[in-house]
Amino acid sequence: MARARISSAHVTSFSLSHFAVYAWGVLGYNILVILWGALVRATGSGAGCGNSWPNCGGEVLPRAPELNTLIEFGHRLSSGLALLLVLALLIWAFRSYPKGSLVRLGAKWAIALIITEALIGAGLVVFELVAENASVARGFAVSIHLANTFLLLAALTLTAWWASGGRALVLRGQRAISWLLGIALFGSLLLGISGAITALGDTLFPAESLIDGIRQDFSPTANVFIRLRLLHPLIAMSVGLYLLLTAGLLSHLRPDVRVRRFARWLGFILLLQLGAGLVNVLLLTPIWLQLVHLLLADSLWIILLLLSASALAPGVPRAELSAQPTSDPARSITQEKPVWKDYITLTKPKVISLLLFTTLTAMIIAAGGWPGTVLFLAVALGGYMAAGAANAINMVIDRDIDGSMKRTSKRPTVTERISSSDALLFALSLAAGSFVLLWWAANLLTSMLALAGLVFYVLIYTMLLKRRTWHNIVIGGAAGAFPPLVGWAAITGDLSPLAWYLFAIVFFWTPVHFWALALLIKDDYAEVGVPMLPVVLGEKITVVQIALYTVLTVVISLLPLTLRELGWVYIVATVFLNGLLVVRALQLYFNISRPKAVSLYKFSMLYLSLLFLAMAVDRVIFTLPT
Repeated sequence: MARARISSAHVTSFSLSHFAVYAWGVLGYNILVILWGALVRATGSGAGCGNSWPNCGGEVLPRAPELNTLIEFGHRLSSGLALLLVLALLIWAFRSYPKGSLVRLGAKWAIALIITEALIGAGLVVFELVAENASVARGFAVSIHLANTFLLLAALTLTAWWASGGRALVLRGQRAISWLLGIALFGSLLLGISGAITALGDTLFPAESLIDGIRQDFSPTANVFIRLRLLHPLIAMSVGLYLLLTAGLLSHLRPDVRVRRFARWLGFILLLQLGAGLVNVLLLTPIWLQLVHLLLADSLWIILLLLSASALAPGVPRAELSAQPTSDPARSITQEKPVWKDYITLTKPKVISLLLFTTLTAMIIAAGGWPGTVLFLAVALGGYMAAGAANAINMVIDRDIDGSMKRTSKRPTVTERISSSDALLFALSLAAGSFVLLWWAANLLTSMLALAGLVFYVLIYTMLLKRRTWHNIVIGGAAGAFPPLVGWAAITGDLSPLAWYLFAIVFFWTPVHFWALALLIKDDYAEVGVPMLPVVLGEKITVVQIALYTVLTVVISLLPLTLRELGWVYIVATVFLNGLLVVRALQLYFNISRPKAVSLYKFSMLYLSLLFLAMAVDRVIFTLPT
């Protein structure tokens, strides 16, 4: 009898065949096996069958087993059944799908990876890298085991996806999106490995209380697994921020129903995962919550894979190809090749200069002196790269409205000297380079804060608020307040109250500065429908809001004095600068005119730079001995 084959027309439609249902079922079963494996580790039952494999304690069926033996032997039985289910998946795929089918490819990878999964598990038992073993070799083996597990889930997920009608991934012409997703997948894999090592440390060295756990973490004599688990929360936050950025960008650049659905699910599960991680720490990692945490991690990985497959599928609309850069058909678009100056323009160096100044002066404030030339230059470059990446992504997203505003009509993304795809790829390169550089030169907290500023600017300000509400600059402007935190963390590795005061100063100063500029270019914003405050509520309400935020800025700038960490230099400077700021704001309030708006706008930049400079000088002169 001729073997039944599924037609290509049927494969490309999103209907669940019997094989597809089975494939999703095999994926679900393997997740349960993975959770059982975590139970073996969390209960210390890895040596329940001794160091014999595949026999249990030298017996095929253990007689009168203890609980840890039952847990370990049950895991072996469930793993053996998983191997048989994947083997059946492979056979069914070869009987039902033609040669060269993606389903066949996925099934072949699945059987190969589940075999290596079994061999790694056997190696852990045979070489006694289980139970109370706290060697570095065990940590390495656990990392390899986790990586193989994630790859197995990837093979099973894609097999089920393709069997359900998913099509081949199209990488050609999508370099930027491919790199965006590639970094996301790699980061998620690293996060999973760090989570596995952290869980191992929690099992081997349980804490009696939260305080005891913190004391263990910071002990110079602590085991390597305890020291490594300090990094996991920062890695989780860093990868989480990048995943949110990925989901947001894909929702914009690939406006497809499935892409947006998976992007929303990715964000939702990520937030659940971060919340579960926090509760896990607070409750001292109970076993049931460890399993929930792992289930969410596996789910996050699977959703990311489905998001990737959806975004890279053929026929998915591409916003960067369909968006019109300008509403003026008479304006010609140049086809000249970009030069290095065009890429520099993408970073908006004039905008970055003041942000970078607050970063570097914050370093001096934190250090109470010169922070060191190498670190200073590395943070300067890393900070510029992070801010430049955010600005480049902003130009990609705002390409449609930039072409309609005179002020932004010559940007490289509008004139197409640099394509949106190349601009995004450039931005990703800057962001990745910044993260690595700041981690190497300073610490992981510094890298995470720089990335947080980037993500906040792109997602919260540019994508969520800018085109929806006049509160955009009040909330979204917080992105510009991250640079002082970056500079401070680069020196101290933490964030003291004074660091947060620096953040608050920039946060409350931003509306004063930006709304003065918005008064000057409100017609541009009105033309493209961006609801900036002068456009929505008028000039009078705008100057009232400027006056209000001027008062708040003055108050916040004086609060650092309550810490008694500053001297007369800062006192004199802040009184003088605040007096001039209030005068400029009042002049604009009583005479709403372009010259007064220009005066306030320009002075606001001078105000912030001199205020931070004064604090830096003050800290150098009056630094208290520690």
